[in-house]
Amino acid sequence: MSASLATELGVRRLLVAAGQAPSVLNTQPWRFRVVRQEYVEVLADPDRRLRVSDPNGRNQYVSCGAALFNLRLAVRTAGRRPLVWLLPSPEEEPGLLAAVRVGGALAVPGEYRELYDLIPVRRTSRVPFLERGVPRSVMSALRRAASREGAALVPLDRHATADLLDHVAIAEDQLARDHDYRAELAAWTMPGTRYDGMPGYVHGPHPLRDPAPVRDFGRHQGQARFEERPQLAVLTTMGNRPADWLRAGQALQRVLLVAARHDVSASFLNQPLDLRDMRHRRDPHHRRGHPQMIMRLGYGPYVARSPRRPAAELVSG
Repeated sequence: MSASLATELGVRRLLVAAGQAPSVLNTQPWRFRVVRQEYVEVLADPDRRLRVSDPNGRNQYVSCGAALFNLRLAVRTAGRRPLVWLLPSPEEEPGLLAAVRVGGALAVPGEYRELYDLIPVRRTSRVPFLERGVPRSVMSALRRAASREGAALVPLDRHATADLLDHVAIAEDQLARDHDYRAELAAWTMPGTRYDGMPGYVHGPHPLRDPAPVRDFGRHQGQARFEERPQLAVLTTMGNRPADWLRAGQALQRVLLVAARHDVSASFLNQPLDLRDMRHRRDPHHRRGHPQMIMRLGYGPYVARSPRRPAAELVSG
């Protein structure tokens, strides 16, 4: 029996870390199951899947992949080796996304301890960033973080960023015309939420110019002038299957934690990807892979974090 799973406190430590991962609209669409005090299984919570904007479950898998990375990191910083199986039983139990066994003892490098300590520090920031760009050395560190998880982070130049922001604006306009999409978005952005969803204080201000470098959730906290030259990057994977989505989520969380180490903030502009998924379109073949996340990076002030569900609610069975 592993020391990490032998006590209630050990299990709770793993669940608390996993439950602080980022997720689409802060749905926290995961559950966890401890099996014979030997494995922790990551399951998709069907009640928290966005049926309209995420018809094939891609966003849910990416979110659960981010939780899986935090779970791995918690095991690793407990001085144990995490042994991971992705989609261990796709036919018998399709909702079982990953199984993590706590292996033998290992020394804990300082890098892992630092990333683990940054789990509660990481935020999604929808406020204006400074005009200061992310240095090339920091961007290289973020790209290495993505590659370690089998993904790629592709920074965009000024012209590609302008083109993508136009596509984001067009996609958001088309999504706003979809009644079911608006209803689903409203359900997860209602004020007064306690443990999940996106309360008003995390929406950020309304941009004073178009195209906006932040997503419009319909409930803004005032207005503000955003940076003139947003810095965007696209997280991609070579494949576009469920296992690739889980890898994208793990890569995303590693990138975000490394970004937090360098005081870099991030937010997301995934409207074109949502529209693609809703219309069941496939990406054209591209040497840089399939886009999974569109990220805005920069330097901004400290912001409040979205609420989180208690660890006790995350356990299944």
